[in-house]
Amino acid sequence: MRAVPLAPFAPFAPFAAWRAVPAWLASWLAAWLPLAAAALLLSSPALAAPPHFAPVTPLPAGQTLAFPQDYGAHPDYRTEWWYATGWLKTPDGNDLGYQVTFFRRATGFDRANPSKFAPQQLIIGHAALSDPSLGKLLHDQRSARAGFGLAYANSGDTDVKLDDWRMARRPDGSYRVTLAAAGFTLNLTLTPTQPVLLQGERGYSQKGPDPLQASYYYSQPHMSTSGTITRSGAQPQAVTGTTWLDHEWSQQVLGDDAAGWDWMSANLDDGGALMAFQIRSKTGAKLWAHATWRDASGKITHYAPDQVSFTPQRRWRSPRTNAEYPVAIQLATGSTLWQIAPLQEDQELDSRRSTGAVYWEGAATVSRDGARAGRGYLELTGYASAMKL
Repeated sequence: MRAVPLAPFAPFAPFAAWRAVPAWLASWLAAWLPLAAAALLLSSPALAAPPHFAPVTPLPAGQTLAFPQDYGAHPDYRTEWWYATGWLKTPDGNDLGYQVTFFRRATGFDRANPSKFAPQQLIIGHAALSDPSLGKLLHDQRSARAGFGLAYANSGDTDVKLDDWRMARRPDGSYRVTLAAAGFTLNLTLTPTQPVLLQGERGYSQKGPDPLQASYYYSQPHMSTSGTITRSGAQPQAVTGTTWLDHEWSQQVLGDDAAGWDWMSANLDDGGALMAFQIRSKTGAKLWAHATWRDASGKITHYAPDQVSFTPQRRWRSPRTNAEYPVAIQLATGSTLWQIAPLQEDQELDSRRSTGAVYWEGAATVSRDGARAGRGYLELTGYASAMKL
């Protein structure tokens, strides 16, 4: 998560020249101009009708997600994210985990409003580095309204930008991820080595008993990763590793009775790929669940809600938020049991200055029958407070 919060009057941030005006005038403008502009925008007929967001519905028979179009942004839907998580190895053999996420969020402003200052789309970024030698995450967060070439999520192919943070898909199919976060800088190339993995029913991923509680969702497992990491005050350090990339877009994922979710993905050592999640109620009960396992031969198995369970094996309590997380889990997919253990226990992210959530997400190993089976990421939301997307 990025450490740059939204300023109180963020829509006027491009006017950096205000810094040169007298202090009394700058104070007067800061107090009254945003109020006047807001009144003008809100009185516009273009804002009279709230925007309509497209629902996520099951895909017609024979239809699936379409690429490269679906690599890009889908502004007709309320919420969207591109999520890269992976394990990296330094030249001295140390393991690191990393996370880079870009969110696009459509606001309540009518997109027919012609004003370039109308905050119709928000772009949010999170980044984290997990290094056991530090004992906790390095993480950062940023937020901005889309516009003026400073922040955007383009349609047609993956190209998301937030100031000097960017994730973009190149003509050869690889991705470039570059960002300068608080305490570290990432400059990575992610190269697909396997076909896209469609989650759910050909990319339609149901998240609750109501079919409208769903997302369109695909993954790109086993992305070969190389590049550099730079720590504060140090020289760039070459790294190699493997990344899992998720892309989802939706109108409504959680029902009113949902508190959050447990989710994991794993690049398996034999070349397989595993994704599983469960949606939890505010009482802690399972509301919905699903898992997808593509084995080493390429065979894909989908697991129904009653075939997937997350059973806590060890819990960790945050000294900062007092939230308690099940950081070690036994995951069941049908008759197969997987043991998930964290790279380090303290992998909590506080994103209250951007998405408003406190959650745990970090690098984890996956074992089966007592032997290591792969490496992945575990995400635990709704334990500090109920999630609100």
